Amino acid sequence: MSHNILITGGTGYLGGSLLADLTTANLPPYAHLFALVRNPSQATAMETHYPNVIPLTIDLTSPASITTTIVSHNITIIYHLIDARDTNTPTYFIRGLAAVQKSTGIQTHFLFTTGAKLFSSHAGAPSTDPLPDSSPDMYDLQKRLTTSAPLELARQGTLANTLVVDEASQLGVRAYIFAPCIVYGAGRGAFGNRISIQTVAVVKAAKALGKVVDVNVPGTESSWPVCHIDDNTALYVAILRAALEGRDDVPFGKDGWYLASSGSVAWKQFYEGVAKPMKKMGVVESEQVERWDGDEEALRGMWGAWGHPGEPTLELVRMVIGGECSMTAENGRKIGWKPQYAPEHILETVDEEVSWILENLES
Repeated sequence: MSHNILITGGTGYLGGSLLADLTTANLPPYAHLFALVRNPSQATAMETHYPNVIPLTIDLTSPASITTTIVSHNITIIYHLIDARDTNTPTYFIRGLAAVQKSTGIQTHFLFTTGAKLFSSHAGAPSTDPLPDSSPDMYDLQKRLTTSAPLELARQGTLANTLVVDEASQLGVRAYIFAPCIVYGAGRGAFGNRISIQTVAVVKAAKALGKVVDVNVPGTESSWPVCHIDDNTALYVAILRAALEGRDDVPFGKDGWYLASSGSVAWKQFYEGVAKPMKKMGVVESEQVERWDGDEEALRGMWGAWGHPGEPTLELVRMVIGGECSMTAENGRKIGWKPQYAPEHILETVDEEVSWILENLES
């Protein structure tokens, strides 16, 4: 029996780019490629743009619907790209995979998309020295952060990561925790969201305030890993290729942490890069980046621009567009992934990124 693959989040920035690539990627043979859809209009769009992709509807509020659908379609590989803090549905996806594995004898795989924030200062992770994704202590670190992370969002996210690893390990399913960072570049999806999340947040905040504001800790040179969308997709595909090939040298479970990044850039450099084209376009008043001066209204302006409810704190705003992450990508390179874009590329193409974002926001 050949593998059947399910991609969730296929209308998003990362998932749409992945689906577009999978339709042309030269992968080992597999039986079917399914994509989770929420409604008939998404199913129609999926069939129109991706004739080789089968739209699939699952009631994610029903554990029975999840496991029954996985088993009835003999799905053996699932890519979860819908919620980095999801502590519920992954359990039932994994149990469905385990049932298929038991009945078919085929090794099953579950990839969970998390976020680099959960390996950063925001979560209480070490951030002064490099933190390789291949560190043998990564699982234990994430486990500790489920209770010690300073923000509830981070505690929930690290809990989601470790629950996936624990459930999959117990049932013999191979789990991979995939951490996107600042991903940039035009999305490749034929429909749905085609702009990033992280770079968009900086642009939205600047547009709302009429200026670019640096919210990082004064006196620090905070930096963050970056990755072009094509390199991010390439790592997704590299892990999938290895699964289809049946390779046994691919880190998984407690060792299966994957950062997609070619390196890091300083937030200050990125802020400055964003400010210049936004000033040229008349969106902000100055290309100078201002240090946050304690203005609570500025925090509310940014928070509102992102569409978040409630009252923001500096820590929450900083979690969106700041902080320190020293995580480095090692595991992907072990399986043959090679990023094509240097970290400096995001600074070299920031004018295009800003224009693309503003164009999509206006439309």
